[in-house]
Amino acid sequence: MIVAIDGPAGVGKSSIARMLAERSAFTYLNSGSFYRAYTYLHQQKGRDVTDLAGVLSTAKEVSLRLVDGRIHADGIDIEEKLRTREVDAVVAQVSAYPPLRSHVNEQLKAIARGEDMIVEGRDITTVVFPDAELKIYFDAKPEIRAERRFRQHPEGTTYEEVLAGVRARDEIDRNKAVGALKQAEDALYVDTSYLTMDEVCEKVLSAIFALKMG
Repeated sequence: MIVAIDGPAGVGKSSIARMLAERSAFTYLNSGSFYRAYTYLHQQKGRDVTDLAGVLSTAKEVSLRLVDGRIHADGIDIEEKLRTREVDAVVAQVSAYPPLRSHVNEQLKAIARGEDMIVEGRDITTVVFPDAELKIYFDAKPEIRAERRFRQHPEGTTYEEVLAGVRARDEIDRNKAVGALKQAEDALYVDTSYLTMDEVCEKVLSAIFALKMG
């Protein structure tokens, strides 16, 4: 069974999806981690991240695997390297590159085949797994998403800068030529602005349980 979760940056998708995976015994898969991994690995090789065809070449040189919900590149756990400011600054542009999206989408489908998985990203319900048994769209006000992000990484930045970054990221994600962020018509819409993670989790678990029983 595939539970597909979409929504903008900073809405709590990753934290909630991890919690859901733990409570449902499903495997957690974050599509964004693949784009972050390729961005990080390209930077580590000293290559230009604005050369998007080059990032795709880097992607084809490495083997990414999911081990206990964590990304491994050529057998090495790189999960902790994926959420740096350097990666944050460019991953939206990298992930907007259609040939790279096609490459990542094929990997996601292969990993999820025949598995019970919680998969989250920004076009998971509409492009990658349009036939997922359960589709969910998480949302939250930009100001609240910026506040959450600012609390996570307060050093060397202001709330206003974080909010501007959130709005810029939304703009990029909603206007991608391929894989643009949008709510699937049959997705369960959940506004997380004023809900705790536990409350959101319970809503989704109830929907999973209803489907399993049905």
